[in-house]
Amino acid sequence: MTETQKFFARIISGGALMCAGFGGFPLSLVCCLIGYIIVGYDVLLRAGKNIAHGRILDEHFLMTIASVGAFLIGEYPEAVAVMLFYQVGEYLLDQATDHSKKDIRALMSLRPDTACLKTPHGEKIVAPQEVGVGDTIICTAGQRVPLDGIVCAGATEADTSALTGEAVPVLLGPGSSVLSGSVVKNGRIEVRVTRPAAESTVERILRMVRDAEEKKAKPEHFITRFAKIYTPAVVLGAAVIAVLPPLLGGVWTDWIRNALIFLVASCPCALVVSIPLSFFAGIGGAAARGILVRGSGALEKLALVDTIAFDKTGTLTQGCFTVQRVVCAPGFEENEVLKLAAGAEKASTHPIAKGIAAYCPDAPAAEEFFESAGGGVRACVQARQVLVGSAAFLRENGAAEVRESPGAAVYVAVDRQYAGCIFVRDVLKPTSAQTVLALKPRGIRSVMLSGDRPEIARKIAQEAGIDAVHAGLLPDQKVSCLEELMHNSRGVAFVGDGINDAPVLARADVGIAMGGMGADAAIEAADIVVMQDDLKTLLTARAYAKKTRRIAMQNIVIAIAVKAGVLGLSAFGLANVWEAVFADVGVAVICIFNAMRARRVREEQN
Repeated sequence: MTETQKFFARIISGGALMCAGFGGFPLSLVCCLIGYIIVGYDVLLRAGKNIAHGRILDEHFLMTIASVGAFLIGEYPEAVAVMLFYQVGEYLLDQATDHSKKDIRALMSLRPDTACLKTPHGEKIVAPQEVGVGDTIICTAGQRVPLDGIVCAGATEADTSALTGEAVPVLLGPGSSVLSGSVVKNGRIEVRVTRPAAESTVERILRMVRDAEEKKAKPEHFITRFAKIYTPAVVLGAAVIAVLPPLLGGVWTDWIRNALIFLVASCPCALVVSIPLSFFAGIGGAAARGILVRGSGALEKLALVDTIAFDKTGTLTQGCFTVQRVVCAPGFEENEVLKLAAGAEKASTHPIAKGIAAYCPDAPAAEEFFESAGGGVRACVQARQVLVGSAAFLRENGAAEVRESPGAAVYVAVDRQYAGCIFVRDVLKPTSAQTVLALKPRGIRSVMLSGDRPEIARKIAQEAGIDAVHAGLLPDQKVSCLEELMHNSRGVAFVGDGINDAPVLARADVGIAMGGMGADAAIEAADIVVMQDDLKTLLTARAYAKKTRRIAMQNIVIAIAVKAGVLGLSAFGLANVWEAVFADVGVAVICIFNAMRARRVREEQN
């Protein structure tokens, strides 16, 4: 017999004996006592163990004294009913929690236990932890990729839905990046590993899930503090109800019964259980859509933000720069300027540098290399000193007669002599303008914080519909600008993906890292990671945040309102035990089912 079958057998037999208890004494006492033990023996044991360990004032204690007290005053069926409905409520809670956890538990299955390592002596099955960066692993149809890497041979379609929530397969071929946790749908690929197992996408996801379970939102903290004060208060209140009126002339049995009803109605299960469950359901539902939330506090804060600041390159734009044209200074040729600039930029991770290097793949590599954040690079290419970057950077490094041009231009100097400029272009992502436009009716102001030149940033902002632009910012200046926004806003979220975004992501009320292939530093600093590189998912994240917080607040209001009403009635002897059971178990069940609604949202619910 399964645990579920055993539980229902207890409930049915206990309920049958409770019904038999409506007969005459002593049959009523015998039936109800047997039914009571069958239904509530585990609650009695837990209450006893908690008392032995000094944890007296909890819901098990309240249920025990309320039900035992009902026996003492002759309310035998009511005593069984209190325990029976409490157990049903606990069962529904367990089922709801398990249902909510399944979305997060599904993430745990992303981590494969083995990897097929390619060695000079053939293929070898090893643990992913034994594979080093630069090693080659083999993945065949139906297998889950164990480590992050780059495809070096073969081609396939990959299912990334468990990571990103996107059902459309991704085409992978030589040179394509692949995330651990992706499923190879067909064919066979060889993958050169770029991250060790401890830093893989799967491990980062699991770390975020663990963080989410440990961090609490403000409503959860409120419930924890509330329960510590509330439980002793209601026990004291019940004692006053049981003792004071009889001392003033009331009937002892009547007022003891009223005190027990007061205790049954006062159990804080609905609050203690449903608020954390609301946030857990929201986090689980978001995870199934490729939105990883590091703690329920981040979800609550996202619901309250009224300003969202965006990085430009790679967040609003595609971050894939292409060379449009080259303007050379006298004495220099276009091919020469491109090759020297591409050689200098090869070692840089900046998106513009990558675009120039990719445009001229046969450029010689730099022999020496230095990069200035927000400025440019200084390198030695074919024994020539090359400067590539902003006009100010070239001047700071001694280049003469730098001629600035309007537009997105990268300036080049060779042996401290101005050689020309390379015009590049980046374009908006397809959904950037649509997302920014959708934020406006939701009362959210959009701001761009960019390190790019003001005229370029303003052009992109205009195309995207951004409300305000701050451009030409170094990483520390972005933080200062963000702090100013935070001072004038109810809450500020920052959306970015690069290494230089990490300080701003960490400082914002809510840091949101875009894309599963974003920089490690950005992902570690963020409160929320959106696995799809699509800004529209930001609306889904916001919808989860708003709905989850709204449901949590609804549960607080419902539970407190009903309990306050029944407690007030019971204090004056106007409530019966069935009303008290509803105030406890009934309200808890209502709140649990309400909390489970947080697992599903539509973007328009935001």
